[in-house]
Amino acid sequence: MVNSGLRDWLYQRVSAIFMAVYSLGLVVYVLAHPDLAYYEWHHLFTYMSMKVVTLLFVFLLLIHAWVGMWTVITDYIKPFVLRLMINIVILLALVGFFFQTILILWGI
Repeated sequence: MVNSGLRDWLYQRVSAIFMAVYSLGLVVYVLAHPDLAYYEWHHLFTYMSMKVVTLLFVFLLLIHAWVGMWTVITDYIKPFVLRLMINIVILLALVGFFFQTILILWGI
């Protein structure tokens, strides 16, 4: 698969914008609730919309991380086999993180 630099750049920018907006929203929520207790935090994540937006946040975070790591690894690790092994380990870890997020969010 040939990677397009423009596509990778766009993935990075779109994911960064979404993550910034989501993070800002959480900061505003925390500042608006200065005595935030566990049950209020838990209640926030019981809404389906919050679960979906959080899952999208994590998905975009992992895409962002993959593009960044892939770029660095391709630039600095030249032996093909080593580069392939590192990419596979990172990709498996990111996929594992995504499924762990699903288990956590839908366990609430």
